[in-house]
Amino acid sequence: MSWPYGTMDRMAPTHDHPGEQAAADPIRLLAIRDTPLSVDEVFRAVGDDAAGGTTLFVGTVRNHDGGADVDALGYSCHPTAEAELRRVAEKVVADYPVRALAAVHRVGDLTVGDLAVVVAVSCPHRGEAFEACRKLIDDLKHEVPIWKHQQFSDGTEEWVGAC
Repeated sequence: MSWPYGTMDRMAPTHDHPGEQAAADPIRLLAIRDTPLSVDEVFRAVGDDAAGGTTLFVGTVRNHDGGADVDALGYSCHPTAEAELRRVAEKVVADYPVRALAAVHRVGDLTVGDLAVVVAVSCPHRGEAFEACRKLIDDLKHEVPIWKHQQFSDGTEEWVGAC
């Protein structure tokens, strides 16, 4: 399938509208917090009049994992986590025509239903917004040093590396 900016695997940032300017700093919000997250805050952060598509992903604490009932979990991070989050965000901005990007991850103790991570990306078109947002959350989960400690209802627990 052909897309305006190349293949879905890797789209080069270009400007297809006369007079369109690159966003001054498309990375609008990056944070790792020990307080509840706000979907509205992240969505507002990626608002951009030149964006035709905005994709938002919200990760929540689910009530099960691997066939076991989850009661609660905690996230902790390495001191370099925010710098690594910025590196991941900068790579997404370099690889896609991002107008605005935001990512916030929670640390500390969470319960079922709590928001663990909220990421959003705005791009000129929906296809690249979906792809950039997926790249952002996938790379955040695999490359940013944040660890998850799950507590199960049977009394067992488990650490999961680089959430």
